[in-house]
Amino acid sequence: MGSRLGLVLRAVFVVVVSMTIGCDGDDSSDLPGTSPALPSEPMIFSEEAEARGLDFAHFNGMSGELYIAEVMGSGVAVLDYDNDGDLDIFLVQGAVLGPGTSAEATFPASAAMQPLTDRLYRNDLEDGDLRFTDVTESSGLSATGYGMGVATGDFDNDGWVDLYITNLGSNQLWHNRGVAADGTVTFEDVTNRVGADDTRWSVSASFVDFDRDGWLDLFVSNYVDFEITGNKRCKSLTGAPDYCGPISYRPQADRLLRNRGGIFEDWGSRGTIASAAASGLGVISGDLNHDGRTDFYVANDGMPNFMWLQQSDGHFVDEALNRGSALSLEGMAEAGMGVTSGDIDGDGDDDLLVTHLALETNTLYLNDGSGFFDDATVASGLGTPSFTSTGFGTGFLDFDNDGALDIVAVNGAVKKIPELVAVQDPYPLHMPNLLFRNLGGDDLRFEDVSTASGFHDSQVSRGLATGDLDNDGDVDLVVSNNNGPASLLLNQLDTGSQWLGLRLVGSEGGRDMLGARVAVERRSAPTLWRQVRTDGGYLSAKDPRILIGLGSSADIQALRVEWPSGRLEKFSVEVGRYNTVLEGAGEPADGER
Repeated sequence: MGSRLGLVLRAVFVVVVSMTIGCDGDDSSDLPGTSPALPSEPMIFSEEAEARGLDFAHFNGMSGELYIAEVMGSGVAVLDYDNDGDLDIFLVQGAVLGPGTSAEATFPASAAMQPLTDRLYRNDLEDGDLRFTDVTESSGLSATGYGMGVATGDFDNDGWVDLYITNLGSNQLWHNRGVAADGTVTFEDVTNRVGADDTRWSVSASFVDFDRDGWLDLFVSNYVDFEITGNKRCKSLTGAPDYCGPISYRPQADRLLRNRGGIFEDWGSRGTIASAAASGLGVISGDLNHDGRTDFYVANDGMPNFMWLQQSDGHFVDEALNRGSALSLEGMAEAGMGVTSGDIDGDGDDDLLVTHLALETNTLYLNDGSGFFDDATVASGLGTPSFTSTGFGTGFLDFDNDGALDIVAVNGAVKKIPELVAVQDPYPLHMPNLLFRNLGGDDLRFEDVSTASGFHDSQVSRGLATGDLDNDGDVDLVVSNNNGPASLLLNQLDTGSQWLGLRLVGSEGGRDMLGARVAVERRSAPTLWRQVRTDGGYLSAKDPRILIGLGSSADIQALRVEWPSGRLEKFSVEVGRYNTVLEGAGEPADGER
């Protein structure tokens, strides 16, 4: 939620440059008011939350005081908590802010929302029939704080995925205890016992083994120093009361927790991470400069972004400014919310997309292979379509399984939209979501297919989790909407493209090997690069499995895997199904990383 002057300057620049591109004949679909080419019916996604038993609705506790926290949450995770081979759903709930009860809120919590707690839904998929059952009570999960986000990972290497919940206040680490005697899977709060708490306003978090010792570490991004008793009063450009932005509060430093055999120690305090205060929101991990070490990228709201590159001694240095990923093309700090990473241009390295405030556009940073980035937002056709949107959750995904990664961004304003206020909309922050198809080819270009996406409802969307919920070989979406019902968007495309599913697990404990990198080598088509991760986006966690669209080129020569330990192996896999790939069970592999 960056400065107003910066937004105006950005607006002038993007409109002029985008129109110039269109006038040169490069792609007229990027001009304002021009409808892009649309895929044929049916719609790409269908919304089926209610029909499938996903009855969660978010409560933000707003009471007219305009607390900034009201409009920031919340997140969602897809995970296989019961190890039955399908993805379950975890949704983060809000609470009452300030004095009073939920019944006194501007939008009171309904009886169906009680008790106000984060909720776990078990996937009861059977013969292709997708159904969800609320198992929160039987699971032992009792997360009743003012929830923000969730991260997933098996922190103790017992083969059962755990949950880390970020809050406005103390966070919680819920240990998955596996199957009990009565057949249920239960959780216990081990936050204090393992040293995983952070009492500040935490938002997104990331599990990854940055030091390659076999244990998942934890990066926690923190936002601003906000307390109910210190709430500030701000106004819109018209002089009406409105939500404050982060600039009204002191920024906070992030935290890196190193896992030492299931107990966490504060590793960031040994370097600059703990002393670099900024209004952090989204975070993602990966080897950004291709040196074999895990790095972290943080989207900061209204401040330059961080790119924490790991050094040979295990400490981190922020090089975002030097490497072109801290600011926009015009050298401006933007309102960074969500972030995603992946090989969007097919050249073998991780690129970045950061979502921003309306009038800034989302920003696409392309990696040159050595960790230096170029802003390709306008040139790729992403500028104008995202110009009027305030983006939060985002992801790279191949929704049509053609082998090229597409982009989804979910949106919702953080300040009242004048046009909605004028018509007396009760919650004037909602916006439509966006979907972009990667057109492939040598010149990276995207087509706005939002109209045909199936994103019919205008919501105040925040969290986004991607994953194959019905195990049919295409990616589905779960969206958490601030002060509204969650959306379950099932992929309806039947392109005939081939696909490959992978679950990469460790030889000890069988946990998902977050951070592992794969190359799908094909005889008649370019190699496809993907990474095992659950982090990224905004406040949310995605499917740890890798789903790779192959288009018509399914002749796989080999699957090459670089494990977090540095081990390189080759495997044979089958297309059209999910393959479990076990570390240590492949053939030794040589060649470039």
